[in-house]
Amino acid sequence: MLLYVVTYDIPCDKRRKKVADLLEGYGRRVQYSVFECVLTPEKYGELRRRLKKRVKDEEDSLRFYPLSRHTLAQVEVWGGLPVVQVPGSVII
Repeated sequence: MLLYVVTYDIPCDKRRKKVADLLEGYGRRVQYSVFECVLTPEKYGELRRRLKKRVKDEEDSLRFYPLSRHTLAQVEVWGGLPVVQVPGSVII
């Protein structure tokens, strides 16, 4: 699993609402148009496919920033919610 920071700039209110509603099912909103999502590769692919149906490339902008455990440790947060923690591996 990786933490993805997903940001968007969507001028159309209707599309923006659909994108935000979808992202709320995959992660946590940390700013108005910024989400932190802890996703498996399968869930990441699913999210991308579902978002692709809701955006217009010529008008909208979405960005996906994957953060590794190494870079996650370097994230600096001032105010607001703490950074989402990526669960560690479990060996049974």
